[in-house]
Amino acid sequence: MYWDVVGIRSIAPRELAVQFEDGLSGVVCIDISFCTGVFEPLRNDRLVGAVQLNNGVVVWPNGLDLAPDTMYREIKRGRYCLSE
Repeated sequence: MYWDVVGIRSIAPRELAVQFEDGLSGVVCIDISFCTGVFEPLRNDRLVGAVQLNNGVVVWPNGLDLAPDTMYREIKRGRYCLSE
């Protein structure tokens, strides 16, 4: 799909540079207020920085993932910050 992630890297604490299959790119900010419930482990900046790519999806070693279609839509609007 055009929203499949083809590149991901940590660029600052709690910020990820994302590139999609169709060439769209942007920054995802993971605000600490977002890190509740299942996402609580992302309070750890080192875990956020351990981001990986698995079949077009942003994932972490502990099994958490972010929906690429939502990231795509929000990045297309501008900077995407995950918060409560």
